[in-house]
Amino acid sequence: MCPALPNPARAVDASGIARRFGVTWVLRGIDLHLDAGEVLGLLGANGTGKSTFLRIVGTLLRPHAGTARVFGHDVVKDADAVRELVAYMAHSPGLYDNLTARENLRFAAEMLDRDTNDVHAVLERVGLLDVGNETVRAFSSGMQRRLAIGRLLLARPRLLLLDEPYSNLDQSGIELMNAIISEHAEAGSAAIVVVHEIAPAAEVLDRTLTIAGGRIVEQGEVEPTLMPFAASDR
Repeated sequence: MCPALPNPARAVDASGIARRFGVTWVLRGIDLHLDAGEVLGLLGANGTGKSTFLRIVGTLLRPHAGTARVFGHDVVKDADAVRELVAYMAHSPGLYDNLTARENLRFAAEMLDRDTNDVHAVLERVGLLDVGNETVRAFSSGMQRRLAIGRLLLARPRLLLLDEPYSNLDQSGIELMNAIISEHAEAGSAAIVVVHEIAPAAEVLDRTLTIAGGRIVEQGEVEPTLMPFAASDR
């Protein structure tokens, strides 16, 4: 029997993904399939490999076993092509403290080979236009998170890889994050969202997967909550 061919229409097609750090295996064979237009919530306790899996899909780490493709492109063999398709938001915003918000976005646009003329509109979209010429060092953690969201908008990705994207956001920031995720999904892109609390992401998640012991142990549907989750902006 011939092996199944990879599906180029899938946003993510991962099979048997394993990764170790030293002698400790963090991922022990992850099978995960994500369709275009779908938003997946990735759950699990600290240290279960959620962030490691995102970094593998985003080409920041190589798997020690298994294969993963993003819209048909192998994350190891076609890493450059994958990087053109994904945008990764990590725990830390990864900003340059001594640059202004505008300078941070201009630099990101240049590195991504995107139009720097979009920076003004992005600052307005994330609610930072009035402070666009202030250095990031003086920003609250919530403002820094908004600026990191702005980087996502500049990237125009087909796959969003979001690691705890609601951290330090107030309610309006949560609504902004969800609006961006929804817009990308409706346009045929996809997203994997690592969350500890389902509540802030409930309205945008199509389903969830839970990682434990380096493997997928549970999956489920998501029903939106009546009361949205709120977090501090400081």
